[in-house]
Amino acid sequence: MVKTGDVLVVGGFGMTGTPIHLLDAIAATDVNGLTMIANNIGEPGLGGGRMLRNGQIGKAIGSYYTSNREAVEAYQTGKIDIELLPQGSMAEAIRAGGAGLGGFYTPASAGTSLAEGRDTRIIDGIEYVFQPALTADVALIRAWQADTAGNLVYRRTENNFNQAAATAGRLVIAEAETVVPVGELDPDHIHTPGCFVDYLVEAHTTLEELGSSASVAGSLKKVSEARMTMARGALEELNPGDVVNLGIGIPTLVADLITPEHGIIMHTENGMLGVGPEPESGGAMDYPVNAGKIPVTALPGSSYFDSASSFGMIRGGHVDVAVMGGLQVDESANLANWAVPGKPLLGVGGAMDLASGVRKLIVTMMHTSRDGAAKIVPECTLPLTAVGAVSVIVTELAKFRFVDGRLALVGVMPGASLDEIRANTTAQFDVRT
Repeated sequence: MVKTGDVLVVGGFGMTGTPIHLLDAIAATDVNGLTMIANNIGEPGLGGGRMLRNGQIGKAIGSYYTSNREAVEAYQTGKIDIELLPQGSMAEAIRAGGAGLGGFYTPASAGTSLAEGRDTRIIDGIEYVFQPALTADVALIRAWQADTAGNLVYRRTENNFNQAAATAGRLVIAEAETVVPVGELDPDHIHTPGCFVDYLVEAHTTLEELGSSASVAGSLKKVSEARMTMARGALEELNPGDVVNLGIGIPTLVADLITPEHGIIMHTENGMLGVGPEPESGGAMDYPVNAGKIPVTALPGSSYFDSASSFGMIRGGHVDVAVMGGLQVDESANLANWAVPGKPLLGVGGAMDLASGVRKLIVTMMHTSRDGAAKIVPECTLPLTAVGAVSVIVTELAKFRFVDGRLALVGVMPGASLDEIRANTTAQFDVRT
């Protein structure tokens, strides 16, 4: 049913909730010239990654491709065209397409290179960027349970983009772990009503098909005293009751320091509130995964939802704080964190949505780059993630805040000195320690 030249919209985040069996079935055909709308293509040789190897994907529209080296190579050699969208913009564009809307205005990406050539307008003093809706010829989705009427139930963070994708395809094919007779699913628990689904396949997922999320042992978390110093500095900025999103890298270490006594609620943009620490063992078959594709536990009172709802929380101001990494922050509180010099710009993820949507943005990063260049600078020279969004900077040397529009040094980290901070910071700053 998938034909050469078709546009596909595909559920999944990493390899979680991905209709890998449907994608593998397409990989066994000779169709090509496909456009694939999805958060990512998939890991090398798995699902969409297999289709990529076959040369079947001509264009990809999504949020994050840097984790698949084969996707990067295909882009660099002109074998595939990539249209990069902020993750929340993509989720809402799919939802809007499925709801019969033409598009919407979002603050995500305003003032950045991803807004170039797009319609922008000022609404209540805030710059918004127009994002057209996304629809597809065929939607491929993955559910945990289905009944023979096509009603679908998703499990944990496997919902992600599936719920929206199920509405945005003219033809919808769903694979489900189990298919039961009509009447066995509780109507209160159904996420996707059967009217959206045209075809249903029962398909069982194996650990091998979950890729890097198959086991928590695949976590690439780096721990050092300098990184833990930054994590502790970021934790000091959080308050009881805060809903907090942690980015990948150094920010994930903050989760290891949070205890129930802190009263902090962790959010992950792929669809979970109430994130707990990593399990000692196990993988995505047994646990939800976070935005770093690492299995995590669920604390009492946690909840799951789809990606469109998750980014609605962020844009709507219902997530209080985001902690994310940085490549540069400048005197105007601008952040650059998604484009590494000399590498293709293929991985913005949810950073633009978070930076423009949360009430407080904390950036954790090493004070200088590997070649010794300052990262706290007069003006960012790397592609921007967000304009005027940063509230706090935490490095292994210092803590800065933006106070009344000015960069201020408010803390010197253990073992560091004011002279060392000044020697490694090219931005102008006030001293308020």
